[in-house]
Amino acid sequence: MGQLGQPVLHLRRRGASAVPPSPYSRGGVLEERGHRLGRRSALAAGLALGAAPGLVAARLAGGTPTFLRERDHLVAGTRTGEVTTDSAVVWARTPRDGRLQVRLSSGGRVLRRVRGPWTDRRADGTARVQLAGLAPGRDYEATVWFAAPDGSETTRDRVTFRTAPVHEAAQSFVWSGDTCGQGWGINPELGGLTTYRAMLATRPDFFIHSGDTIYADEPMEETVLEASGDVWRNQLTEAVTKVAETLEDFRGRHRYPLLDEHVRALYSEVPTIAQWDDHETVNNWYPGELHDDERYRERRVDVLARRARRAWQEYQPVPVRRLVGDDGSGFAPGRIYRRVPRGRHLDVFCLDMRSYRGANPDSAEGPTGILGPAQERWLVESLAASRATWKVVSADLPLSIPSHHDDDLDGPSNGIDGAPRGREHELARVLAALQVRGVRNVVWLTADVHYTAAHHYHPDRAAFTDFHPFWEFVSGPLAGGTFGRKDDVLDRTFGPQVAFSRGNDRMPVPMSPRAGRQFFGHVAIAATGELTVTLHDSSGASLWRTTLEPEEQRGIGSPRR
Repeated sequence: MGQLGQPVLHLRRRGASAVPPSPYSRGGVLEERGHRLGRRSALAAGLALGAAPGLVAARLAGGTPTFLRERDHLVAGTRTGEVTTDSAVVWARTPRDGRLQVRLSSGGRVLRRVRGPWTDRRADGTARVQLAGLAPGRDYEATVWFAAPDGSETTRDRVTFRTAPVHEAAQSFVWSGDTCGQGWGINPELGGLTTYRAMLATRPDFFIHSGDTIYADEPMEETVLEASGDVWRNQLTEAVTKVAETLEDFRGRHRYPLLDEHVRALYSEVPTIAQWDDHETVNNWYPGELHDDERYRERRVDVLARRARRAWQEYQPVPVRRLVGDDGSGFAPGRIYRRVPRGRHLDVFCLDMRSYRGANPDSAEGPTGILGPAQERWLVESLAASRATWKVVSADLPLSIPSHHDDDLDGPSNGIDGAPRGREHELARVLAALQVRGVRNVVWLTADVHYTAAHHYHPDRAAFTDFHPFWEFVSGPLAGGTFGRKDDVLDRTFGPQVAFSRGNDRMPVPMSPRAGRQFFGHVAIAATGELTVTLHDSSGASLWRTTLEPEEQRGIGSPRR
């Protein structure tokens, strides 16, 4: 979702007019300099201060920043993802053609060298390998580089990760969402995307990015006048100054966060589990939609979504089996909702609440689907089959916080208390099935609404009562406008109670990241099974904490698939 307001760019999905240049912009959009993206070079942009490795800094006369050219002998990004008890994905990007090379070590000893796939401009220089047969609960180091046909090599980069333990051992992770939204980008004067630094300081085993990994539909300007009177200065690339329509536009949006030193530092040490939501394409989109946003030449959202999905898959460290097919459709032949096994105490279930939904309704009685029948069935069966102590469901959208637009209901809830209606029937079936099967210790995590909260659901407070009590924790944004809390308008169908919330108390103006109200959550699971959730702000300060004791699983779950 993307509720916007002055003074940042106001971008509307329906009937939006072209956004004029800000009167506070120092010269508006920067002119692109240098060569266009080719087989051996690619463009990036930004200030010399904080520029990513592989970028050659340049300035115009008078100190105005200009676009930067990537050095083709440097790796332009490295990260890991989907680390389980015995496997991991290693991802990297190069500005030139080459073959990915990975040298895997542990305890100072080289274990293997893997020759990965060839990459070129057809994949925007991105490549990955999926390492299998790893030992559980072990620290690994991967040295990564690319080899060109002429025998030359890029410089070498390094990433570290730890596989999940199979025995009863402690582990932890962080989650949040919403990176570089509402026109707020990388501001070197304030240190860049510092919430990523705060997450790294908690030393997590992995990071769940709960969606809106980019904001393809929200352009940035060089400067923005904040409500406080301060001037926000964005580090820019050409890609972030316009809405994304072409495949290259979407790719450029994904390259942008990699310019930030804190993003790169987190990725070098912490594996990612990535989800997608709406802003990877366009706000509140659904399959089959024909939008009427006048900033776009392409009105068919399915066309935009195919390009967006391909770019997301190229740039996120998802397993190879989830990647785009050779037909060029942009969509993976397999689903991207999935279980990520993390050992005895934890299974993570990542939902896709965007790809299978019906059209967004304009009333509570609209279409019922948001997961779709197949994903709904998979979620129930997979949770019932899980033998992990905790089953964490990472959702794109919160369960009871109403959508921002009354005529465009994007989330599961409709804001009307009482018996389930519309899309709520889907959630009611899931919760009831888990109760029947005796599934316990299910925790829901999400981001999306640009504030942080802890919600406890209980049938004693609900209109629909066929479910076991559970918690939902909300945290975000990582880097974006902070929105107002919706404690007083929560949909009460499933009996939510607000245990804690913090957001923007000065609505309707979205709060700048300068205020420090950017949020992430941290989950620590003890070796004995207790689960502690802590909500943090961007400084790393602890705002609220609770510890949950695991209940005995009394279910009749089906065999694991």
